[in-house]
Amino acid sequence: MKKKILYLIMTLILSAMIFFGFKAYTQAKAYEDATASLVSHMSAKKLAEFQLKELAETFSLGLYKNSKKEELEKLKEKGEFYKKKSQKYALYAILSLLGVLSSYLLFSLRAFTFFGALSGLVLLVFGLVTPVMMVTIHKEVEYLGDVVLSFESKGVIGSISKLFETGDTVVAVVILLFSVLIPLLKTLSLLFVSVFMDSRFAHGIVKFFKMIGKWSMVDVFVVATFLVYLTANKGNVSRAEVEVGLYFFLAYVLTSMLVSLSADKMLHQRKA
Repeated sequence: MKKKILYLIMTLILSAMIFFGFKAYTQAKAYEDATASLVSHMSAKKLAEFQLKELAETFSLGLYKNSKKEELEKLKEKGEFYKKKSQKYALYAILSLLGVLSSYLLFSLRAFTFFGALSGLVLLVFGLVTPVMMVTIHKEVEYLGDVVLSFESKGVIGSISKLFETGDTVVAVVILLFSVLIPLLKTLSLLFVSVFMDSRFAHGIVKFFKMIGKWSMVDVFVVATFLVYLTANKGNVSRAEVEVGLYFFLAYVLTSMLVSLSADKMLHQRKA
């Protein structure tokens, strides 16, 4: 009875993580859309129009109101609102993950591996579809102000899709294979091992994914993204902002490492 209650609690915590992860995803996409809308008003042409309207408001002694100013302020406020919401829900999702990982103290290695692998799968999916980084290229232009020349905000899946569209098929396939398919298969294999622990394939699966895990690029991707972030923010023509998708990726990397060790230990104990 006690075990059933614990399983129910873990299921509820996992469900909460899925819920908060989905909310973080929707808010991150809303933030991306709000920022894209704001950036669309910061081209050279739009800023020139804005400055002319500012002059018209000044010379008309308040008879003419520059409605664009209020519109831009509302877009900024909306973007900040969605940004804070996405970060809050991502934090709740990661706190839920800590609740799942605490099952190591309460459950067997098999149960911990099962719930940990499910958590890893959830984190990986949200890490793949949620925006990871936002990069803008801008330049200060006299009389106009800060002109945005380029704006990009993509998740891993969006980036792969764009690479295919631009003809960079080889790069797209490599990223798809090592940052999506291998981590996905590895996580599913850990689920398989936790359910079919007595299967003669269990040891072989763990051994195989330990071998090809060295080629997984998820952890490399996380580090590379941080490097891009640090490098972009050092320049005076580019600005980078880490989005919540990267937090899901980082949480997945750590969870995957713990669950892999758990599965390995579980099978060694079973073999002994």
